[in-house]
Amino acid sequence: MKVAVYSTKAYDRTFLERANAAQDNSHELRFLEMRLSSETAALSGHCDAICAFVNDTLDREVLTNIMDRGIRLVALRCAGFNNVDLVAARDMGIAIARVPAYSPEAVAEHTIALILSLNRKIHKAYARVREGNFALDGLVGFDLKGRTIGIVGTGKIGICLARIMRGFGCHVLGFDPRHDPAFVETGAEYVDLPDLFAQADIVSLHCPLTPHTHHLVDAEAIATMKPGVMIINTGRGALVEARSLIRGLKSGRIGHVGLDVYEEESDLFFENLSGTIIQDDVFARLLTFPNVLITGHQAFLTIEALTAIAETTIGNISQFAATGRPNHTVSVEMLA
Repeated sequence: MKVAVYSTKAYDRTFLERANAAQDNSHELRFLEMRLSSETAALSGHCDAICAFVNDTLDREVLTNIMDRGIRLVALRCAGFNNVDLVAARDMGIAIARVPAYSPEAVAEHTIALILSLNRKIHKAYARVREGNFALDGLVGFDLKGRTIGIVGTGKIGICLARIMRGFGCHVLGFDPRHDPAFVETGAEYVDLPDLFAQADIVSLHCPLTPHTHHLVDAEAIATMKPGVMIINTGRGALVEARSLIRGLKSGRIGHVGLDVYEEESDLFFENLSGTIIQDDVFARLLTFPNVLITGHQAFLTIEALTAIAETTIGNISQFAATGRPNHTVSVEMLA
């Protein structure tokens, strides 16, 4: 199949070409650096499928455009699918595939990196030492042992994080509509979401973005959390209402915030904007807090994860070419 690969970075090309070569270069990959949108959909040309990433636009307008070009498959090289109008895709007969799991360890370990960096002020200490400042004032942290971490979303990533945090000696709480015995086997326990918010010293988000989880952490939720709570989001940006974070940080209710995702990240992340003025005032305000640490959606960025993403993506395309149905289909029912 001829595949238009949007939002291509150097690492995407490397790993996708490697995965395609392992299948005797069975697909013709056309790499495009720009994001998929109504303005760029025409660049898919005479391709049979589109390979898209987390911040590409796949609304009804874009899907109509690619349907008119004969494209019947969109292969997402990510787990999230909140950027896709699944109702429109169903109505148009366009198959949507995704990578449901690649390396839960990658995201869980990045979550740990944010927790440890915020707690022990690693980001501040690094900057100080580079300037010859070896003072320790303002760098006091706390032992993780004995602390309570609340994990919202106990899929593969949540279970992996629970296992790691138990190794630190933490008390681990979890919330998920679906209880997984593997999560309990780590020594963690399930509680209702209000109880998790009330008890956790650290709240870490690992659930999908659906209408039910949109702005799951808002002003009302933050008001129920422990004073000084640490909030970590390596899931989806819109799980958190950013303005409420700012108010919580200013009041002192929130002690630390670690973000690898942001609700309006499509205008920011994956690009070098160091020579420009950031126009997002909310994001710019978050950057001013010394107890906020933001990374640009890099939690997935390991060799193992990129390999798995590429292999699963190529596998989805190959299966569609052979049977008309990819291995990992996304459907409207998954939004329920």
